[in-house]
Amino acid sequence: MENMKNMKNMRDMREEAKDTKNMRDLKSMKEDTKDKKQLKPNAVSRTDPILLKAYKMLAVYAKATGAAVCVHDRNYLPIPEVFKAITTEENICLFCMKHRAQTEARKIQDFNKCPCVEMHVNAIKEASHFGGSYIYMCELGFMFWTSPLYAEDRFAGALIGSGFLGIDSEETASQMSQMSGGGVPLEEIRRLLSPFPLGDPERVKALADLLLILAKSLSQGSEEYYRTMRRRSQQQTDLSVKIQELKGQYPAGAPLPDYPLDKERMLLGALKRGDNETGRKILNELLAILLFSNPDQFKYIQFRSIELVVLLSRTNVAPGNTEKAILETNNQYLRRIQKAQNVEELTDVLHTIVERMAGQIFSFHGVRHASALRKAERYIWENYTRKISLKEIAQASGLSAPYFSTIFKEEMGENLSSYLNRIRVEKASRMLTETDISLSEIAGSCGFEDQSWFSKTFKHYIGVSPGKYRGQGGGMAQEISEHNFAENCRAPCKDGADGDTQAKDSQK
Repeated sequence: MENMKNMKNMRDMREEAKDTKNMRDLKSMKEDTKDKKQLKPNAVSRTDPILLKAYKMLAVYAKATGAAVCVHDRNYLPIPEVFKAITTEENICLFCMKHRAQTEARKIQDFNKCPCVEMHVNAIKEASHFGGSYIYMCELGFMFWTSPLYAEDRFAGALIGSGFLGIDSEETASQMSQMSGGGVPLEEIRRLLSPFPLGDPERVKALADLLLILAKSLSQGSEEYYRTMRRRSQQQTDLSVKIQELKGQYPAGAPLPDYPLDKERMLLGALKRGDNETGRKILNELLAILLFSNPDQFKYIQFRSIELVVLLSRTNVAPGNTEKAILETNNQYLRRIQKAQNVEELTDVLHTIVERMAGQIFSFHGVRHASALRKAERYIWENYTRKISLKEIAQASGLSAPYFSTIFKEEMGENLSSYLNRIRVEKASRMLTETDISLSEIAGSCGFEDQSWFSKTFKHYIGVSPGKYRGQGGGMAQEISEHNFAENCRAPCKDGADGDTQAKDSQK
């Protein structure tokens, strides 16, 4: 059964490999369309020393793992030193070259004519784009994995491993027989396939991870570049999810959403609280709306980004920061935004700036009554699991209830009831997915008066009931977001701890 499951997974990969249009649509392909033309030969230049070192290390890797290996240069061609090793019958690509392209590999540049050259180039670019390993499979079912090499943050080439089949060998043999027009006997094809076992996905993943470790060890001086590529890849993935959500909310022909000024306020509130995770989510929502509503208007998005950083910088007035120092820091941030060449770079710059600012904005730097707010926040986190009132919290801060309610909303970016309910719902959501405790017990332990009020508040934030959220494992539910209450901040707060409603002096 496990083998059947593995074969099904590999067959799915094979279908993806056949879809060459999707491969051409890979984002990394958009960056350099000239690579679709004939690749430049590398015979005129000497092999990069880092590639020669990689070749020696891969020889040990191949001997230890049984995998076939190859080193490609920055022009995506195999380096000359591997020519002898890759022109044996064990390189099944030669079979495709002979029977599909009607050519043979007599020199390294002949590999430009290989029918799979675009597949390998795409895979290398994808791995380089993500700053990690990339596993793929050709139409015949042979598996490959690749990792990029860098020298001082410059793409220097790539390592490629192979040696396993992703589908049953008989299926591959049948396709190879058809490719040769029956010219190669089936028994001979089976003999050629005998060195290629069916690849267990976990083993192939481990081999790909090991190849990436080798690539990183060779790419000395480029560790930060790897981290940057992975970070940007994750940022773009998160951003794409948000944009897809917007496409569902605003179908073709519908009016586009306006720029959400309210989210700027919520972003500032999250950073003031030191809630960087919520801050990142809100920033992604802002960027997603900008990109969705203003496609192909990169300069406008840059302009809005500058406005956002200026807004945040006005709050960044930590003690000891002189006006000159603040202006210099702001100028550095603005220059980085202006230097961004594409959405990927701009997104990364904004996330970096926001996180750095968060470290200065947090701890109530520059906030009126900072000491009172610290005391109130500490009291809330120590007592939110029970019912608490505005009067109690204000008393802990040393301010009157009406005045505390006013400054809390001004400085934290949300009213007190929203803040309380948000942290309670966040706590409840974790308990729903991480424990088997009943809903009534969760309600009580998170400070809700009863299960009915808990369910109503939870659904108001998340979009689904607590029971449904638990049934879905939390994964399919709407994200916890301040925005769900931002437009309804006057919603009734049963515990009375609400800056917009009359506080209750006593508990029921």
